[in-house]
Amino acid sequence: MQCRINRSGRPHPHSQGASLWGYGLKALFVNALMVILIFGFRVSAVGATESKTILALGDSLTAGYGLEQNKAFPVQLEAALRAVGANVTIVNAGVSGDTSAGGRSRLEWLLTSPVDGVIVELGANDGLRGLNPAETRTNLDWILATLTKRNIPVLLSGMLAPPNLGADYGAEFNSIYPDLAQKYGVTLDTFFLEGVAANPDLNQRDGIHPNADGVAVIVERLVPHVQKLLNSSHRKSEK
Repeated sequence: MQCRINRSGRPHPHSQGASLWGYGLKALFVNALMVILIFGFRVSAVGATESKTILALGDSLTAGYGLEQNKAFPVQLEAALRAVGANVTIVNAGVSGDTSAGGRSRLEWLLTSPVDGVIVELGANDGLRGLNPAETRTNLDWILATLTKRNIPVLLSGMLAPPNLGADYGAEFNSIYPDLAQKYGVTLDTFFLEGVAANPDLNQRDGIHPNADGVAVIVERLVPHVQKLLNSSHRKSEK
């Protein structure tokens, strides 16, 4: 085959060599574009299904006191979130009888494994024991400060003081959660036992700990809050 040469000594733009060269560049461009698109799709797919880990830091209400473990709060919450498409694992870091001081003492160790968010459910035993609300505030403040410094999103679930401790104690104790939620800009669930407390159909015989149906009520209320937590974690991981 002949290749026509123009006056510059270069292949004529309409020669077969030039045509093959142009085709080669086009093929290279198309292949590169396809690789970029496929890689981008795979990255997006991985991001969309990326597994998240949420730590549930709490007392017996989190631990699942008196319940079969598959009915405990973390297990039911994980199942409910997976049912709406969330790829998430809820780690049960509840300890029966734990106070805010106990949760504080365990936090650093719990954070040795990476987490994408934390649900803080502490204070019920502080109130039941009539502990000084100032101490409860200090402990919860430290927990939220520690998580904030680590850029870990938080859902703070509040507790209400037992009414038999008096109005003054109740006012001081109950103000802890909204105050700290505002201070650190975290999501607040006003009362962990909302809709469950004092309902005999939703509590165990002790009248304090929810039964499996009571936990289901709590989980249904908290799912949107935890979804917000997961979305917040996703945004922060992109920064």
